[in-house]
Amino acid sequence: MILVLGGTGEARELAAVLTARGGHVVSSLAGRLADPVLPDGEVRVGGFGGVEGLTAWLAEHRPAAVVDATHPFAAGITANAAAACGSTPLLRLQRPGWTPGPGDDWHWAADLDEAASSVSGMVTGTTFLTTGRQGLAAFAGLPGRVLVRCVDPPTGPLPAGATLVLARGPFTVADELALMREHAVDVVVSKDSGGHMTAAKLVAARELGLPVVLVRRPPLPAGVPVVGTVEEAAAWLR
Repeated sequence: MILVLGGTGEARELAAVLTARGGHVVSSLAGRLADPVLPDGEVRVGGFGGVEGLTAWLAEHRPAAVVDATHPFAAGITANAAAACGSTPLLRLQRPGWTPGPGDDWHWAADLDEAASSVSGMVTGTTFLTTGRQGLAAFAGLPGRVLVRCVDPPTGPLPAGATLVLARGPFTVADELALMREHAVDVVVSKDSGGHMTAAKLVAARELGLPVVLVRRPPLPAGVPVVGTVEEAAAWLR
């Protein structure tokens, strides 16, 4: 049995590959989305209860390996997996981050607070927040108009001038261009999630000549092997 810590497109792809070749896969989802896209194979939803809970689960179920294919910014479960796995083989599957190309105007931030400070220092009309519904409190004090897009309704405070858009990607470049033009977006804020599924907003920002504030990824635990593709993860598991 393979435990896949999931919630990403790569996790779903890996579960499909492993189940297609006859493997027993248990995908674990955090349960933060109201209507998640479920992977092939067995699925469990909800946290483990920290390092101790995950350690106990591993001792009870004894998977042959664990693949941490969670979001690049799910630092908590990534750290817990590294601490809990012990003798259980652990692999980190993480898509590569984005790199700027010609015409991109990117401004890097260490965290959400720094991103909010960076945006506040810009002369903008509308800020487009695409950082997800968690951590929006860091932007609660942003001035001007703020376009907030996330999958599920946020629970924390929103900026005073916020317009909320609930939508699930992937979005096309045409979609993003239309949205940014409709709301007169002047700056885009995102996390360095990487991958093609959410890159259209960056292409649209480039075409419109807009600056992008990108939050850097948290560091990975030391000593855990890392691969960037589903194919590499499947080969490692063989």
